[in-house]
Amino acid sequence: MSANAPIRQWQGRHVWLIGAGHGIGEALAVKLAKLGARLTLSGRNPYALQAVAARCAGTAKSAPFDATDAAAWQAMAARLDAEGGIDLVVLLAGDYLPLRAWEVTPEAARKLTDVNLMAAFYLVAACAPIFRQRGKGGIALTGSVAGVGGMPKATVYGATKAAVNHLAQTLYLDLAPLGVGVWVINPGFVRTRLTAGNDFAMPALISPEEAADAIVAGFAQGAFDIHFPRRFTTVLKLAALLPRRAWFWLMHKTTGL
Repeated sequence: MSANAPIRQWQGRHVWLIGAGHGIGEALAVKLAKLGARLTLSGRNPYALQAVAARCAGTAKSAPFDATDAAAWQAMAARLDAEGGIDLVVLLAGDYLPLRAWEVTPEAARKLTDVNLMAAFYLVAACAPIFRQRGKGGIALTGSVAGVGGMPKATVYGATKAAVNHLAQTLYLDLAPLGVGVWVINPGFVRTRLTAGNDFAMPALISPEEAADAIVAGFAQGAFDIHFPRRFTTVLKLAALLPRRAWFWLMHKTTGL
């Protein structure tokens, strides 16, 4: 089976970033622009996208759309394919709401699932047939280390991110032998507007710029699972291999919940 080809040269590579208006998406757009990539920046807020595009020294164009709209995915993917093709699509759009079990509502569950998980399926439906036909391209989905095991306050969020990891693994099995790269990006705690409302300690908190550096380094290594910061995510991944009773004890101990 083919492995992901390392991406070390970005000059002229067309990257479609969804969720590029803020946070990690914004930082990754600026970094890839400096490395010479051609960028299409998508998200819901056209003004935020325009501001990010202005930071990319003429290498980026804004293409706003709603990532929870399946038809919009189809239309945008077809348009970009007709305009010269997509080398890599990176889905960074996501939402987070800390919820204990007794705080879950159908509305909150649907809201998080639509953007964190369904958008990934819409991406696959829109882009995988194009990449399969071309025999090249790449898909990068964003999970989270919150998906490695059950965690307090991650009742819905963690479940969507665990599903994204499962989806990415399955995509790799299908697409890697066809020459199409598949990656899953699993951040730890990153200082963004989504984590700003957390009322608990966030170990190894990093900046969006540090996250962008880690993502680019992961692509350069050809890694399937790009997780960071490793001083935190490696420990958490190893802890997830513990017996469930030990994991539950650890989560209660470390969070106090």
